[in-house]
Amino acid sequence: MIFLTGDTHGMTDWHKLSTRQFPLQKQLTRDDFVIICGDFGGVWAGPDSRLDRYVLKWYDEKPFTTLFVDGNHENHPLLASYPEESWMGGRIHRIRPHVIHLMRGEIYTLEGKTFFTFGGAPSVDKNWRVRGVSWWPEEIASPEEIERARQNLDRVGWKVDYVVTHTIWNTLIAQLGTLLSKKPVPNPTEDFLEEVRYKLDYQWWFAGHFHLDRMIASEKCCLLYDQVVQLAPCLPVVNQEEA
Repeated sequence: MIFLTGDTHGMTDWHKLSTRQFPLQKQLTRDDFVIICGDFGGVWAGPDSRLDRYVLKWYDEKPFTTLFVDGNHENHPLLASYPEESWMGGRIHRIRPHVIHLMRGEIYTLEGKTFFTFGGAPSVDKNWRVRGVSWWPEEIASPEEIERARQNLDRVGWKVDYVVTHTIWNTLIAQLGTLLSKKPVPNPTEDFLEEVRYKLDYQWWFAGHFHLDRMIASEKCCLLYDQVVQLAPCLPVVNQEEA
């Protein structure tokens, strides 16, 4: 089984994956996956950090395997310091045996379904953060990451089953307006996702970032924050009205 949820921010918002709020996990095994749509926050202060060790141990001891795309609130250089390996058709950083970073622009096959992943987003709060301490410019996609993503999508004919990102594309940000408390601002990540939205054949797109649970059926997009949804053959189960 495959489940998805929104930002966890280290320990701040991991309550949704507690046994009390996600009791179904008792039935899961390492062959089942929970995908976090960015702002995982468990790789933050370094391997010698007591906090990082505690957070990563908590996830690694879960009965399922935790997968995550990176958000904007991540220590991106630290994530990149982990060795790359191939897994399920794409490149990953294996943070712990059962905690895996799904890298930008990769395509994975899980339970017979293909997933295109692209993490990162622009931080609206970066002016209140410290570069190299609580904010890193690598939150924005590089030209190399975008080009690799295009090459991988070319390889599959721009068709996948699902998309997992942290943010969404600019047109949808503008459409949702004040609901997101964010205006579209040109940047390489969301500009590229605009291209992906209009070229890619996909069933559903899952994202986090906006601290909102909302299904936008017209765009086949599901924004996640507090809810944990199970991937279904057709529609994800999200108890929210369509925007």
